Amino acid sequence: MFRFVTAGESHGKCLTGVIEGLPSGLVVDTDFINQQLHRRQLGHGRGRRMQIEKDRIDITAGVRHGRTLGGPVAFLIENKDWNNWRIPMSPEPVAEEANLRSLTRPRPGHVDLAGVLKHQTHDARDVLERASARETAARVAVGAFCRLLLRRFGTHIASHVLAIGGVRVPQAAENVNSQEILALDAESPIRCADADIEKEMMSRIDQAAKDGDTLGGVAEVIAACVPAGLGSHTQWDRKIDGRLAQALMSIPAVKAVEIGDGIVAANRLGSQVHDEIFYDLEQHRFFRKSNNAGGVEGGITNGADLRARIFVKPIPTLRKALMSVDLITKEPSFAGFERSDTCVVPAAGVVAEAVMGIVLAAAFLEKFGGDSMAELEAAFANYQKQLSQF
Repeated sequence: MFRFVTAGESHGKCLTGVIEGLPSGLVVDTDFINQQLHRRQLGHGRGRRMQIEKDRIDITAGVRHGRTLGGPVAFLIENKDWNNWRIPMSPEPVAEEANLRSLTRPRPGHVDLAGVLKHQTHDARDVLERASARETAARVAVGAFCRLLLRRFGTHIASHVLAIGGVRVPQAAENVNSQEILALDAESPIRCADADIEKEMMSRIDQAAKDGDTLGGVAEVIAACVPAGLGSHTQWDRKIDGRLAQALMSIPAVKAVEIGDGIVAANRLGSQVHDEIFYDLEQHRFFRKSNNAGGVEGGITNGADLRARIFVKPIPTLRKALMSVDLITKEPSFAGFERSDTCVVPAAGVVAEAVMGIVLAAAFLEKFGGDSMAELEAAFANYQKQLSQF
């Protein structure tokens, strides 16, 4: 069974990840992993924290001579900003007069108030440090391992931005071919397929930054060349779209998820929505001329590109602070401010790529099994042969 856990706080010593279930013999390309970590830090509208951190993976277990061993893989990602937070985030007790950088004015839209009520603390830093999107660096690293596995079987994942702050690509241009998305500059500031719209998005972000405000938007993540048959229709928690939706919703600031044309399909006739089925006699395969379903039917991948959209709210840390209440005095007060970003939509797209990779890799390993890459490759090849003879 594939699974992973992460640990670490935003301003703690480091982020930690442990991955279980990867087969032995998977070639680990640390340059690829570090590239994904770097991409998560990019994007027009990111804050000063990204200038401090230079995320790189330090693999501490489970890999030997560039290949997985079949046991748990462990890694660290250093928090360089830890040097400025040694006392406020010290694991050991500190002097009573020390500056703990406590946050007692909860930010609307953040975990602050719900978290302090749950854990009965008057310092929101006890909960906000773990709730911070800094944790997603560890998830991007986990997802990079998963994407290395999927790439061995021809599946590639990419994302692009559809909307930021009300600036949106024309609806007719939204369903961009997956090959165009894969060809986008992985390190572009927005990763929008429409260059003119991208300039408008950047201008809108700049204005929001001047105003002390933040912006949300929509990003789409696509997996190309996904084999049919991943997931299951037999139980609610095994449906691949349900698992993907949950994983995408767990990304900080994501408030809604759409798979395929799920939202607009609700306003159309069935004859306009469902993807008709055809058969290629020469290539011995079924295919569709459309992909309104987003590559999933009945909880199972159908062989088309897997497409999902995330709807990202404006992040809740505002220099133009909203009203709140002090946790200790109960007096009205403006919400606290933590160093933050203006817009994270492009970065959220990178995290969504990692999350989709995790979900697909888990489903892939469930279907094809094997303790080693050799077993996995043999099972996959046999399945492909069976499909060609169906």
